[in-house]
Amino acid sequence: MNQACVIYGARDLRLEGFQSAPLGETSVKVRVRAGGICGSDLHYYFEGRNGDYVIKEPLIPGHEFAGEVEAVGPRVTRVKPGDRVAVNPSSPCGRCRYCRQGRENLCRRMVFLGSASKFPHIQGGFREVFVVEEANALPVARELPFTTAAFAEPLSVALHAVARAGNLFGKTVLVTGAGPIGQLVLLCVKRAGAARIVMTDVVDQPLATARKLGAEAAINVAKAAGDLKDYAAALDGFEVVFECAGNAHALRSAFESAGPGAVIVQVGILPSGDIPILANLAMGRELEWRNTFRFCDEFSHAVDVLARGVVDVSPLLTAAIPAAEAARAFELARDRTQSLKVQITF
Repeated sequence: MNQACVIYGARDLRLEGFQSAPLGETSVKVRVRAGGICGSDLHYYFEGRNGDYVIKEPLIPGHEFAGEVEAVGPRVTRVKPGDRVAVNPSSPCGRCRYCRQGRENLCRRMVFLGSASKFPHIQGGFREVFVVEEANALPVARELPFTTAAFAEPLSVALHAVARAGNLFGKTVLVTGAGPIGQLVLLCVKRAGAARIVMTDVVDQPLATARKLGAEAAINVAKAAGDLKDYAAALDGFEVVFECAGNAHALRSAFESAGPGAVIVQVGILPSGDIPILANLAMGRELEWRNTFRFCDEFSHAVDVLARGVVDVSPLLTAAIPAAEAARAFELARDRTQSLKVQITF
């Protein structure tokens, strides 16, 4: 019996035995080594829900993880025991019209690990051993730390968001929200050739990291909202805005800071319920508000980017905490004055 982190409800997390699935002909048994705590995992732990997805049975969270192959089915050819892998948590059906159009992230039959979006829930990767299909286990170099490989999933989200924005070369870009996803978006925007990047948040500590990662300015809008207005006015508005904070205040700021003809990419998940939109402002400036959801084929690209060291995610890793102290890991991950990305290790 393998150990797993199981959430029963708000602030009710238990480390208990969990039976892994049998090894099928095309499946891979992964010994999980590191898994990142995502914003959705925090919602499940602290609130017992993530937006409209409510925990109705014990849920193993976790969808950002990497590990070592322990065994493979007889028809597996891509990996072998001893290989290191990053696990893609998405399993689209591959047959619906969205999958055929290359928009697998919109698949209605999507199975996404660590989610209460379906019932029975789709159990996630915060466990010692996990069996996945070969297609979901992407090999990584033995030299790549497990903690780095576990960034493949959130980096995929950032890569997809940047792809949704279109050409960024020479553009002025605003990123609202300096959490892990916002920081990864910053790295991807910089790699895409943006001319100027500004980051905003309401906490000083992650803004300091944003400056180190290449933001021209990092503004605490809780203390100096006027600085953002001055910056936007000097540029006649930003050409592209990535809203990564996921709250109504940041969304309003995104609309107000965008220049005529700008593209706003909604990355952060907004609270459930009605959210006010500055519709007349958007119309008068012909703003494009594009939403982004998870990722499509960016996962393999993310693995390659990490393997080649094209982006350095190490400044984002705050701590790697053993599963026996999972509750402490969740508490630390929530404290934005002390952490960016916290991972659980097995």
